[in-house]
Formats: sequence, structure tokens, C-alpha cells
Amino acid sequence: MPNITLRVDEEIIKKVRKIAIDKNTTLTAMIRNFLAEIANRDVQEKRETVNRLRQSFQSLSRDMGRRDWNREMLHDR
Repeated sequence: MPNITLRVDEEIIKKVRKIAIDKNTTLTAMIRNFLAEIANRDVQEKRETVNRLRQSFQSLSRDMGRRDWNREMLHDR
């Protein structure tokens, strides 16, 4: 697993470490979980957008009848 380096204010780190201890976890695990949630949320949002588009296409599409013409017929001069 790759490492990353962050610069964070020391007071914030102290506060979050205390929160991590209260939750019986580590600062690293909390950051890892937070980043995973963001990545998963992005994937889920994209899925929901695709589903909404599909529903729109289904509800708005209409039967246009048989297609028994070709380009040449449409542009016949």
C-alpha cells in the first residue's frame, strides 16, 4: 500500500488522535476510511446519475415506427 505525506496543524492532529482513541481506532485508519468513503461516494453518485439518465430515456422515448427509409431516400432531389 503506498504512503502519502500530509502537513496538518499539530492541534488538529492531537484532537483527532483523541477522537480515534475514543473510537478504538487509529488516526491512520480514520484517514484511510475517510478517503475510501469519498471514493465510494463518487462511484455511487456516477451510478445514480447513469440510472437517472436511463430512466429519463425510457420515460421520454417514443416509438417512431418502422424505419424503412435510408439516407438517400431522405435526401432525394
